[in-house]
Amino acid sequence: MNIDYIQDKINDHREKLLKHKLYTNIETIKDLQVFTENHVYAVWDFMSLLKALQIKLTCTKTPWIPNSNSQTAYLINEIVLAEETDINQAGERKSHYELYLDAMVDIGAQIEFPAKTIEKIASSENIFNCIDELQIHENIKEFLKFTFSVIEEGEPHKIAAIFTFGRENLIPNMFNEILREFEKNITDKDISKLIYYFERHIELDEDEHGPMALEMVSMLAENDPKKWDEIESISIQALEKRILLWDAINDEIKKKYVQAIDQ
Repeated sequence: MNIDYIQDKINDHREKLLKHKLYTNIETIKDLQVFTENHVYAVWDFMSLLKALQIKLTCTKTPWIPNSNSQTAYLINEIVLAEETDINQAGERKSHYELYLDAMVDIGAQIEFPAKTIEKIASSENIFNCIDELQIHENIKEFLKFTFSVIEEGEPHKIAAIFTFGRENLIPNMFNEILREFEKNITDKDISKLIYYFERHIELDEDEHGPMALEMVSMLAENDPKKWDEIESISIQALEKRILLWDAINDEIKKKYVQAIDQ
């Protein structure tokens, strides 16, 4: 087994996600606001996947000791550098999560509720109980619980698999679809910060992070058939959870229209 084999096996799920009806349903600034207010949870938990890999693949404690594999350490550290300390349009250093929040403010999206919700999750003693109690769509809860269950399991090849095939290797195509709809339909608000965020992801993931993530998965799987089987299975689950997330956001957009009609 190898990367090409995995990509072939997950292709049907990937295509289903890339053809999701959500993309064509983001037509107005209100749609875009709803999208960001729900998608922000995926932007945030991506950072947790990233840090979980850094903890597993590098030395993040003292006394320091050399890494068991300096190449995988290099790959994840390079990705962390850009994701955690990238630059905004003004040249200021910010994480991609912070770039996203700034963009949400610019388009008039509500950030107080998701930001406080995320803070609540991050400070909770039992993350799964906390997520269950949140006032958010059930599909978003499932998305978050899946992420943190894989992190808690602590298997680097599984974390790397959902990071790569459910996130990094998927983001350029996924965001290209969204950008196409934004540019075509939304003309009544300045969305330059959000466009910058998406374009920055596309630039980094297509040119650097995507190939790095694929290499990382290959190195972590080694020649172990069991690990490759687990990578295939967990990657398909990651894509299924992403499809459910897109279903949830699409539901929330439609709900806004129903509420507007009722009023």
